[in-house]
Amino acid sequence: MTVKRILVVDNEPYIQEVAKVCLETVAGWQVLLASSGQDCLQQAAIAHPDAILLDVMMPDMDGMATFQKLQENPATQAIPVILLTAKIQSSDRRRYAQMGTLAAIAKPFDPLKLAAQVADALGWTKDF
Repeated sequence: MTVKRILVVDNEPYIQEVAKVCLETVAGWQVLLASSGQDCLQQAAIAHPDAILLDVMMPDMDGMATFQKLQENPATQAIPVILLTAKIQSSDRRRYAQMGTLAAIAKPFDPLKLAAQVADALGWTKDF
């Protein structure tokens, strides 16, 4: 079985570290980190992760602008994107889904449930 690679994009180092530790420890996935939209675009094009966890609220290029640029690039448009956001009302969820994101996970998230939420959204079997 190949190890899944997840790119976690968040401008807050604490969120990055919590997500990284949880996903690596609970699910055994390899976690790459990006702290900006631009960093995400570069890493996604080079590393081709199996999925991206993308924060919506970031300075400079927010998550929605980053997602749009991922979709415009043939090398990254097929990578599933799950949003990490504090804005999680049903109207927001509909808007995110209409844009083509796979799911949205509320921040703050439960560190022990994060891997299961990601696996559920991606349709991955949970063998952890």
